[in-house]
Amino acid sequence: MSVAPPRPALLLLAYLAFVSLGLPDGLLGVGWPSISAEFGVPTAAVGLVLTAGTIGYLTSSVLAGFTLARLGVGRLLAGSTLLASLALTGYATAPALTVLICCALVLGLGSGAIDSGLNAYAAGAFGARHMNWMHAFFGLGVAIGPLVMTAMLSTGAGWRWGYAVTAAAQLVLATAFALTVSAWRDRTGGPTSPKRAAPADHTTGAPLDDTTGGPVGHVPGGPVDDAAARAGAREPAAMRIAETLRLPAVWFGALAFAIYVAIEVSAGLYAFLLLTEGRGLPATVAGLSVSGYWGSLFVGRVVQGLVAERLGTDRVLRGSLLGMTAGAVLIALPAPGWVSVAGLVVLGFAAAPVFPLLTLTTAERVGRQHADRVIGVQIGAAGIGAALIPAGLGVLLGDTSVRLLGPVLTVLAVALLVAHAAAARRTAAPAD
Repeated sequence: MSVAPPRPALLLLAYLAFVSLGLPDGLLGVGWPSISAEFGVPTAAVGLVLTAGTIGYLTSSVLAGFTLARLGVGRLLAGSTLLASLALTGYATAPALTVLICCALVLGLGSGAIDSGLNAYAAGAFGARHMNWMHAFFGLGVAIGPLVMTAMLSTGAGWRWGYAVTAAAQLVLATAFALTVSAWRDRTGGPTSPKRAAPADHTTGAPLDDTTGGPVGHVPGGPVDDAAARAGAREPAAMRIAETLRLPAVWFGALAFAIYVAIEVSAGLYAFLLLTEGRGLPATVAGLSVSGYWGSLFVGRVVQGLVAERLGTDRVLRGSLLGMTAGAVLIALPAPGWVSVAGLVVLGFAAAPVFPLLTLTTAERVGRQHADRVIGVQIGAAGIGAALIPAGLGVLLGDTSVRLLGPVLTVLAVALLVAHAAAARRTAAPAD
């Protein structure tokens, strides 16, 4: 079913929200040397900040999927962005590392909810093009963060001002979300959307009136069966959640997200070492090659957002997964360094639409009634994959050889193909 054009104001806010998600990641890398020097802590202490942020992110991204229907996406985004603004203000004023770690936990809570909530909304309201472009704006935020922090440090303002400026931007965004809460209730993309079928009662199958929430023709306040009403009101949310979690597609989908993000992060994290120590390239060339990898990821999301609407999401997704495998194989080959560089570019460009398109097609795998919850689980799984697998790979490469990066990426790419194929076997029919 085609998706009507989303409202321009909401689309702009979604793009800006993903820029805001990437900004703190870019700030920390440039600012940490100054932070560690001021607090008198070793460089390795950044791991404590990252761990706290990951815990908060995983917690809120999973919970957001299960609470979205109760809070509404507008309130969730407004509250989470305000929480992120407060956390960044805490960064800017933190007197010690322990306070910074607590603020990182709060920032993770806000960021995870924004990520999960916006992905859930966009999966129902945006088409493939805007879904890809929204995720491309995350990369833009990651790129802007270092520029903001570098500007603050070079002017002598200090690292705290980098976080203060970002906190102020988040506060403006939170205000915008708060002012548009009612506009986020409709996922149909505006007045040009096709008329959707009337919702049905989940126990009787009777159509419900959109305005009253009751059966069509029912007058609010009229006589109803009290026992049936109490039973419906008391239907345990835990049982409905259990129904979601029993779907095999949920867990295969979560596995696919974890593996995908592990590939994306691991390639960017260890490519420099592979190209310099494993392939003998100069450091400058290796650094530019890694930048080329991230650049191909950004360009790929912009370009393939258009391609996906023309060719269809399923076809582009399958081609991208095969392309990731091809890129990983090129990196693994014991060939001249330029072959590995080409593999990185192929991997980045092919990987570009995978995360947004996997999110966009969630309802096709698990059913529309489960989609919001499952997207939260998937975002949480992505966080786990980004934290655990690259860390384990780092230990492996340190104990053996950095040349194993390519073979490991190849194994992960094949595993991603298998996980996606298993998740794509629908176990629940979508509820329109």
